[in-house]
Amino acid sequence: MSLVHPSSLGVRLTPMENFEPKENREWGAGEQGSRGAGEQEKNNNAPSPMPKIQLLLHLVPIVGFFPSLWTLYRGQGSREQLAISRLSITLALTWLLSYLLLATGAATSDFFPLRLFILNSFLTSGYFLVSVWLILRLMQGKSGRLPGFSSLAERVLGKYLS
Repeated sequence: MSLVHPSSLGVRLTPMENFEPKENREWGAGEQGSRGAGEQEKNNNAPSPMPKIQLLLHLVPIVGFFPSLWTLYRGQGSREQLAISRLSITLALTWLLSYLLLATGAATSDFFPLRLFILNSFLTSGYFLVSVWLILRLMQGKSGRLPGFSSLAERVLGKYLS
């Protein structure tokens, strides 16, 4: 087994002191503006927490539908962001369709409208709880997939919106 040095692959290694948190650096009032191009490049390449916040925004019940739709319409984003967007849209559309069907059934039924309204409230509560559960899983760093809905979202929305 032969080892390949990263520099032969075009990978540039940097010392670990370059990755010191900003809180530990002490800059004077005039030093921040006089940084060299090398320091500005290092700060621009630092990973930002924005994608995680965007993923959480996509999973907010009802409201998250719109940024998810925009992300899929543009077709830009990481693989995880596109998957979460598809899942969010699938959950929202499934909830909306079920909600409308149950509300219509309750409005037109003479026998059990109360039962359909109660079922409708359980469906809405379930949608909100699943969304909150997915948000908590993403915050813990776990996968944001649902076994049935994620595969359905990949099959249905994958071919139309990606």
